[in-house]
Amino acid sequence: MTRATLTQVTGPAHTRILGLGAARGEVTVPNDDLVEAIDSSDEWIRQRTGIVTRRRAVKETGVLDLAERAALDALENASLTGADIDAVIVSTTTHFHQTPAAAAFVADRIGATPAAAYDVSAACAGYSYGIGQADALVRSGLARHVMVIGAEKMSDFVDPTDRTISFLLGDGAGAVVVGPSDTPGIGPTIWGSDGGQAHAIRQTHSWLDVRDDPAAGWPTLRQEGQSVFKWAVWQMAPVAQKAMDAAGVGPDDLDAFIPHQANMRIIDQMIKQLKLPDSVVVARDIADMGNTSAASIPLAAERLLREGQVGSGALALQIGFGAGLVYAAQVVVLP
Repeated sequence: MTRATLTQVTGPAHTRILGLGAARGEVTVPNDDLVEAIDSSDEWIRQRTGIVTRRRAVKETGVLDLAERAALDALENASLTGADIDAVIVSTTTHFHQTPAAAAFVADRIGATPAAAYDVSAACAGYSYGIGQADALVRSGLARHVMVIGAEKMSDFVDPTDRTISFLLGDGAGAVVVGPSDTPGIGPTIWGSDGGQAHAIRQTHSWLDVRDDPAAGWPTLRQEGQSVFKWAVWQMAPVAQKAMDAAGVGPDDLDAFIPHQANMRIIDQMIKQLKLPDSVVVARDIADMGNTSAASIPLAAERLLREGQVGSGALALQIGFGAGLVYAAQVVVLP
């Protein structure tokens, strides 16, 4: 008996980001609105984090709404429609349904049905995880156009009295369309995890506790600030360097550095560790957006382009890192 030979497909050699979109929470929340509950001050928050205000969504706006707005914006900027999308990847930790995935709802809302649709739960690294997967999907021939969305409504998981992380958090979504390119537009993804440090950023308790103990209350987020700071500064700069090495570029080749918008002091220390020249534009969207977890990198990139701090075709190093602990970095050409 002669066995049939399987057919395998391959895609284009290169990929790039074709379009970028953003959606930000409707309400601007200054530090002064939060400090009484945490017995703090505007000055304390600014010095420790660099945050002056953060954007939060109104009650009626859900994480799916933010994701949809960003995705439609990305489609328009890529001159595509939902029907052109073959896969939708949504990175989020704030979608309230265990199943179906947020991506399935978003795919339907933007007219991408029957695109493949799935969620990524990688917290603040989720967008960079999604970019790595989209790059692989297109180059393998499994998809031609992939929508990658980082979307979070972090305010749904805020304890107003918590001094470790809740006052940092904001709401928003950023989205990109990844597709084929004649030249390389997305460098190799360097990613990984360290589950042994999962306690450093965590929920207060699980949904199982909520089910079994009515007094448990709503889970919110906590972090061990000093542990996270040291990990991000000393462990993530080498990851970013590996991403540059893998892409065959150095600090002098970069136009922009777009790290996860976790803390301004972390960003400043990473710049020193990477020895980035003054010519590299550094994203600092955190100052008035806050920490939007998976949405922070695309939101920061959108701002750099919208304000003309960098132009189309700029070479950017991006790195996400957070709960897990997880991380991912790559060098990309901005759309």
